[in-house]
Amino acid sequence: MKTAVRIGQLELKNPVMTASGTFGYGIEMAEYIDLNRLGAVVVKTITSKPRAGNPMPRVIETASGMLNSIGLQNGGIDDFINDKLPFLRQFETPIVANVAGENNTDFADLTARVDQADGVAAIELNLSCPNVACGMDYSRSPEAAYEVVSLCRKQTTKPLFAKLSPNVTDVVPIAKACEDAGADALSLINTLLGMAIDIETRRPLLANKMGGLSGPAIKPIAIRIVYQVAQAVEIPIIGIGGIMCAKDAIEFMIAGATAVQVGTATFVDPTAAIHVIDGIAEYMERHGVEDINTLIGCVHRA
Repeated sequence: MKTAVRIGQLELKNPVMTASGTFGYGIEMAEYIDLNRLGAVVVKTITSKPRAGNPMPRVIETASGMLNSIGLQNGGIDDFINDKLPFLRQFETPIVANVAGENNTDFADLTARVDQADGVAAIELNLSCPNVACGMDYSRSPEAAYEVVSLCRKQTTKPLFAKLSPNVTDVVPIAKACEDAGADALSLINTLLGMAIDIETRRPLLANKMGGLSGPAIKPIAIRIVYQVAQAVEIPIIGIGGIMCAKDAIEFMIAGATAVQVGTATFVDPTAAIHVIDGIAEYMERHGVEDINTLIGCVHRA
């Protein structure tokens, strides 16, 4: 059975990646799973300078999901290149660096730095974080998305992914703008902005009041967006949102995703991504699927 998929010039041994912000930098998870089995590791978002993140509490469980307001806590680009990347280079699995800039120039500068870093196979632009000031500004309009992706495209020849927000009226025009600007793939979706309140104290449960909702609760929305965007663009889509098992991943692929990212499930089970990989192989064998690529977007052919 062929499980390899291609995103631009990047070939993955299987379509299962980790989702940024849920897998750290791989260092934290290497004792639980063999990183070489993953299709790719997408690291936690990297910014130009270190960020302490938002105040506590910043993670709470909700019905069928989780709200987080981490605020892109990380050690900055120098820390990633000097301290985190050397560990990741020992594995055969492609490393995708997720970056977030404070403005268009910052995005371009980060892309240029990562482009020169030995061991990074692709770059994912976090255009849609709901937990920092201006985090969603880059994916709220086609014009804003086109401008930032265009600038970053000039800084790298590596595969470039644009991670977009569901917190808009229509993602399709923004997705098309990213494609026109030179993105090699679209990561869909980032978290939905949500809120929870403690009825005893009558105060928000998150210190930042609002946060990003992830987990199974958002899967139907994510699949709907993947399906809609897949009919409008030619570039690959990476499906994200509530993938807990192989069934969920296959559902995304049938809707039009070339690959998927496993995120919140990792908090429940650190080995979740491996179970998804094994489950996909079992599904292919059971249904006589010789090439996983035949599943991509097959709902349109049903």
